Amino acid sequence: MSTARTRLTPEVVIVGAGPAGLRAAKEMAPKVSGEVLVLDREPQAGGLPRHCAHPGFGIRDLRRITTGPAYARRLARSAAQAGAVIRTGAMVTGWSADGGLEVTTPDGLWEVRADAVVLATGARERPRSARLVPGDRPDGVYTTGHLQNLVHLKHSQVGRKAIVVGSELVSWSAVLTLRAAGCQTVLMTTERPRGEAYALVAVPGRLGLGIPVRTRTKVTRIIGRQQVAAVEVEDLDSGHRDTVPCDAVVFTGDWIADNELARAAGLEIDPGTLGPVVDTELRTDRPGVFAAGNLLHPVDTADVAALDGARVAASVLDHLGGRRSSAQGVRIVADEPLRWISPMLRRVGDRPPPRRRLLAWVDEYLAFPVVVVRQKGRVVAEQRLAWPAAPGRVFRIPSEILDAARPGQGDVHVSLRR
Repeated sequence: MSTARTRLTPEVVIVGAGPAGLRAAKEMAPKVSGEVLVLDREPQAGGLPRHCAHPGFGIRDLRRITTGPAYARRLARSAAQAGAVIRTGAMVTGWSADGGLEVTTPDGLWEVRADAVVLATGARERPRSARLVPGDRPDGVYTTGHLQNLVHLKHSQVGRKAIVVGSELVSWSAVLTLRAAGCQTVLMTTERPRGEAYALVAVPGRLGLGIPVRTRTKVTRIIGRQQVAAVEVEDLDSGHRDTVPCDAVVFTGDWIADNELARAAGLEIDPGTLGPVVDTELRTDRPGVFAAGNLLHPVDTADVAALDGARVAASVLDHLGGRRSSAQGVRIVADEPLRWISPMLRRVGDRPPPRRRLLAWVDEYLAFPVVVVRQKGRVVAEQRLAWPAAPGRVFRIPSEILDAARPGQGDVHVSLRR
């Protein structure tokens, strides 16, 4: 016996009220005849910036610097003022047999059927269990998101001395959150030979805040019965292990796309990003279903996700107006040392990707690398870039480098060399 669901029929439904979803809603709401409905499982709109109470948000999209909560409020307010309907506490649990979204809300069960669906579900950090870190199972082990939620939304205590595992941008965000909670970061560790964050962030953090950073170091055991008491760390070059006292451990970075809905829809999933395969217009392989933000490139900054939202809005409006994609195009494949590249398809007649950039992830540091594009085993383009490729942060490649590729000539392979 099935439970009755209330049927809603907006013109566009967006799953996720983070930067990508809210910016898409703002752009589309005044331009469609029907409703733009935004669904989010959290009690408030805004996504992860809601509990990042430090500055650094809004640089690329707003052309100003603001704190995470202020940025989130501004995005949510702009979308609502544009006419979008934002429903929080709405958990999208799956897809109905005829392609609608099944939603659980405090008001009951819904089935939402729309002419276009935008997936903007974002990404999350892998927890300690997924990283297979052995040892005890005490309290005091967090991811950055969990930590920020506890400190900035629930105003909870998280300890006095912490170790931060990882040295990406988000790792320094964790340091600032710990500092706001009165907890000292006694050590930051990374298995990489150098820290992953931009020097503009890492150098003031190390010098101004006095945070020691140990590279080529791995956390091999967590110690503590009820509460974290210490961690065991190993120098990967010498094999030496020592024990560092602390009462909190924060695992940062190591992002994974929040892809459950994309998988449930049967969308093609990219093995590198683990998000849906999209073209430069952010279309998936299912007509009428689009994707944007950190679901596609885990993980980039909030303002880049917002600019994805602006681009996907234009693509959805084209779709609603009857424009369809060309069957001709090329597949974009990441070759070593790239782990993934996004978007993964370039079709004839389509716009370039957001900000005219291909986004990629690397597993080794290369200073000022040469981007090499091959098709049918032949080099069709090369370009040396004036910025490094570094693990732990998105590497940006000018999309014009693909102009020399030709449809019908096979996949386009993108790699780097020194």
